[in-house]
Amino acid sequence: MANTRDGDDLREFGRRVLTQEVEGIQYLAGLLDESFDAAVQAILDCSGHIIISGVGKPWLIGQKISATMASTGTPSFALHPSEAVHGDIGRLREQDLVIAMSNSGTSEEVIRLIPIVKRVGCRIIAVTAGLDSPLGEAADVVLNMGKTNEACPIGMAPSVSTTVMLALGDALALTVMKARNFGREDYARFHPGGALGRSMMRVSEVMQPLAGTAHVQASASVADALNAITLHKSGAAFVTENDCLVGVFTDGDLRRHIEDDNLLSQPVGEVMTAGGHRVSPDDLVTEAVRVIEEFRIGELPVVNSQQELTGQVVLKDLVSMHFV
Repeated sequence: MANTRDGDDLREFGRRVLTQEVEGIQYLAGLLDESFDAAVQAILDCSGHIIISGVGKPWLIGQKISATMASTGTPSFALHPSEAVHGDIGRLREQDLVIAMSNSGTSEEVIRLIPIVKRVGCRIIAVTAGLDSPLGEAADVVLNMGKTNEACPIGMAPSVSTTVMLALGDALALTVMKARNFGREDYARFHPGGALGRSMMRVSEVMQPLAGTAHVQASASVADALNAITLHKSGAAFVTENDCLVGVFTDGDLRRHIEDDNLLSQPVGEVMTAGGHRVSPDDLVTEAVRVIEEFRIGELPVVNSQQELTGQVVLKDLVSMHFV
């Protein structure tokens, strides 16, 4: 086990690694020029997919950058150059744009891919420190990631170079995102499984339709309302007049009127709770959750702008979708 002095030395080395990577990104920021503008515009003009390729660590970095692009409004996928020459080149179309990543610009697999990509007709953006390399000379646009010294003890394991490559890819993807005016609602559409996606969902996306909702006309009998509740396995029946919501009939209403003469044959409109809480299909689901939690109800009616009943939001559905 290392002694305290050795531990201090190792911790200090860790700090130097982080500092060196920060300095690499700071240096990169000063290298952005008209080529960066051209790369952004090429992506914005692309009517196909952005394909990112590289080998070794750049392949891993490229997959992350491609995922960032895809989730922020730019259709993208990663293509390994070795797989490309064994059939996956068929994924490319003339309208696509290829971003080839190689620190040296001389990676054999990437260089072998370049003439194939050109035959397809795709434009190429190079991300490299080798501006005069075969990759740099073959590309339509070259993004200079700068020459860096790796932070590893023997100066060989990709570290600063891959951090810089990732940062440059993020800068490119997020600048394109900004240029597209890609907002929170757009982002939520691409992340429906995340907390943000759920927070931006509309009631119309989670509601049950009218056919799955217990509802009766105000002139219907209490027995009819109870049958509707039983049929839909619901806790309440919504009451309408001319399709518009006028109230709700619940077990509470039943208990309050249980001693009424001929209760089952009475019009449900005479024993219902008038008015009631409601949401519209365009409301955020978070509003429906607020109403359900605040007023402790299991079913919440959904009405359109004319107050016509269109369906319901059900508590158990919200639970299964992790809204509550």
